[in-house]
Amino acid sequence: MKKFALLLAGGLAAIILLKTIGPMVGLLISLVILYFIFKQFLKTDSTGWKIGLIIIGLMVLSASIHHLPALIGVGAAYVLYLVYKNWNINKRAAVKNESDPFVSFEKQWNDLKKY
Repeated sequence: MKKFALLLAGGLAAIILLKTIGPMVGLLISLVILYFIFKQFLKTDSTGWKIGLIIIGLMVLSASIHHLPALIGVGAAYVLYLVYKNWNINKRAAVKNESDPFVSFEKQWNDLKKY
C-alpha cells in the first residue's frame, strides 16, 4: 500500500514537474539577468545609467513575477526527490524476544560447539 501511494505521488509530481519546466527555465533566466543588472547597478557611478538600469530591472522583475507558478514545479521536484529517497526503505522487522528458555539454550549450545 505504501509503494502504491509513493508511486501515485511520484507520478503526479513528475507530471507537474514536466508541465512547469518551461516556466522554471524562464524564471531562472530572468533571475540571472536581474542579478547581473543589480551587480552592474552597484558598480556604476553615472546617474543616467542607474536610472536606465532601474527601468530595465523593473521590466525583468515583472517578467520574473510572471513566472512565479514555476515554484509549484520546484515543489514537485522536491516531492519527487522525497519519493525517490523513501522508495527502498523497508519496515524494520520487529525483533521478537523469545521467552522460551530452550531457544536460548539451543543458541548457547551452538556457540559452545564452535569453540
